[in-house]
Amino acid sequence: MKSGEGHTIYFLGIGGIGMSALARYYHSEGYSVAGYDRTPSPLTKQLENEGMAIHYEDNPALLPALIDFVVYTPAVPCDLNEFEALRQRQLPILKRSQALGRISESHYAICVAGTHGKTTTTAMAAHIMHSCHVDTLAFIGGIANNFDSNLVLGKGNDSVMVVEADEFDRSFLQLRPDISIINSIDADHLDIYGDKQHLVQSFNDFAHLTTQCVIVKEGLGIEAANAIRFGFGEECDYRAMIHSSERGTTRFGIVHNGQATEITLPMAGRHNVLNATAAFAAACEKGLKPTDIAQALASFKGVKRRFDIRVNNEHHCYIDDYAHHPEEIKSCLLAVREAFPTKRITLVFQPHLFSRTRDFMDGFADVLALADELVLLDIYPARESPIEGISSAVLLGKVQMTDKKLVAKSELIALIDSEKPELLITMGAGDIDRFVEPLENLIKKWQGRY
Repeated sequence: MKSGEGHTIYFLGIGGIGMSALARYYHSEGYSVAGYDRTPSPLTKQLENEGMAIHYEDNPALLPALIDFVVYTPAVPCDLNEFEALRQRQLPILKRSQALGRISESHYAICVAGTHGKTTTTAMAAHIMHSCHVDTLAFIGGIANNFDSNLVLGKGNDSVMVVEADEFDRSFLQLRPDISIINSIDADHLDIYGDKQHLVQSFNDFAHLTTQCVIVKEGLGIEAANAIRFGFGEECDYRAMIHSSERGTTRFGIVHNGQATEITLPMAGRHNVLNATAAFAAACEKGLKPTDIAQALASFKGVKRRFDIRVNNEHHCYIDDYAHHPEEIKSCLLAVREAFPTKRITLVFQPHLFSRTRDFMDGFADVLALADELVLLDIYPARESPIEGISSAVLLGKVQMTDKKLVAKSELIALIDSEKPELLITMGAGDIDRFVEPLENLIKKWQGRY
């Protein structure tokens, strides 16, 4: 008998990428899983096909009669009618991070943190473990192409847990890492932290929860006795040295304890070299052989919406990316320039959150200008209400480039079809992902016109 048989878990916000992985895990453990989300999506449809009962109306009458406990995401508004009804039933209510924390207590846990890069690094670490025949349970904040899922199920209680450690709402402080990775700390989520100093302190608190070692990128200001540094610098414990990068493949070496391991990574960008170096270090510290790790990285297929090349033919290229912070946008655009140096870049960007747009308005304006053409969509509000004076029109006015425009979502497909850009990038963390498949299909149809 599986541990959850006869029990029901209810998820508020079940369609989120992190919530859906957790729902799949509990479902695999034999629990009956049900949930609410605001709108249907391809992911919620998959969960329904897997046997989970999901509805899209905030209606307490639709709640299951028997619920053992509730899991919710902080992205869900606290004034939901269902939330209040569940409180009145005096049920145990856990944040997603608390549920993950409970699971991490019973596993050897590799926890991957950072304001950028954590999803790709988590997917890399999970792929390395799995490829090296380590029993692996992984919770990934995106759909890893090697698994076609955001969840990798282990075979038993002794499986190594690889989990994305989210800094939003200080969620990662619920985890119990044996090995942790911290690959970036840039100012973000200032609606939660107030300033970067408090953000850095939270990452230090996370580091101090780690029992074996903290694998941290050079220069991040993390003070921990068990810190192991990685990066490009000579003083790093794991030092990366790039040899070449072309056509989306990067060849580099990692030097550790005087020994060099050669890596062929089927991805572009210095940031992905760093992600791979962090995952390599975690695997080494877990006891895997460097040559086996290198072989695993050579077969890494990336993550959907992370430098995700959807079309690449002689006439057109289409890349989709989740970047929603100035540093992420910069890293992506520089990697595109590196991989496709002669192509003209058309960037479609959807800002995510009014508060983030306000806090980094000038930074967004600077990095968006790295494209040749900018198509800007309205701000995706997610959990927020509008902020006076903060809009995509204001942001567009600050971007120093001539070929730029503000476009309604309803007009985007027609615009792209009329312009037929040489290299198209869609970028953002909102509902811009709904355009990926239609744009991919559209661009593939152009091929027959030449």
